[in-house]
Amino acid sequence: MKVISINTNGIRSAARKGFFEWLLGQDADIICIQETKAQFHQLEDELFHPPGYFNAYYDAQKKGYSGTAIYSRREPLEVIRGFGDSEFDNEGRYLEFRYKNISFVSLYAPSGSSGEHRQASKDRFLHSFRLHLQSLKRKRREFIISGDWNIAHREIDLKNWRPNQKNSGFLPHERAWLTDLFERVGYVDAFRIVDQRAEQYTWWSNRGQAWDKNVGWRLDYQLVTPRLQAAVQSAEIYKAQRFSDHAPLIMQYDYEID
Repeated sequence: MKVISINTNGIRSAARKGFFEWLLGQDADIICIQETKAQFHQLEDELFHPPGYFNAYYDAQKKGYSGTAIYSRREPLEVIRGFGDSEFDNEGRYLEFRYKNISFVSLYAPSGSSGEHRQASKDRFLHSFRLHLQSLKRKRREFIISGDWNIAHREIDLKNWRPNQKNSGFLPHERAWLTDLFERVGYVDAFRIVDQRAEQYTWWSNRGQAWDKNVGWRLDYQLVTPRLQAAVQSAEIYKAQRFSDHAPLIMQYDYEID
């Protein structure tokens, strides 16, 4: 089972950079997209509805902002938009495809980098979403939650960790929140099951030649429920082409959707 996650930073912009041509060659089972930055009526072109895939979009109420999508080879039993918190559901940050034995979530967590008011919103999200993640663990199904979590967990997850300890995305309480998900709530960072190397980044600033110099952050994760840990086979951060300021995270699992 091949699962791809990418923050496109505008799905129409990524399309102009060849994203869909690349995607159709990947033969993925599930594709989770974040930051579509489009309303559904702006995505009527068949390009945004790849052949062979069931797709769903969840738009933000604010035009040109946020938004998530999922493409799947198999039509889900249920499509769930939002996780029950209107502040973040209005921004189209959570989309779930539910099957009999597993659910796939495309998640776009808020960034707090644009100011104190956005960091306060992000902190509210962390509190609310932790409660939701706890409730998911009680369900009799597996979960793969793919997306831009907007937090670098450990020092090896960003290039310049020392000067960033006071910046959103690497604040001590944000990192502790992820640690809590792994150590107490019980989710697993699937990428780190198969790749423990440093400098494995998924996002690069558009300033200061960050991409060319590989001055990046690992902000994109696929978090899985514990029983899927043994199913993780491989992980790849695709950097041969650039569709966005984020790179696609590609993971393979020994698991079948029921």
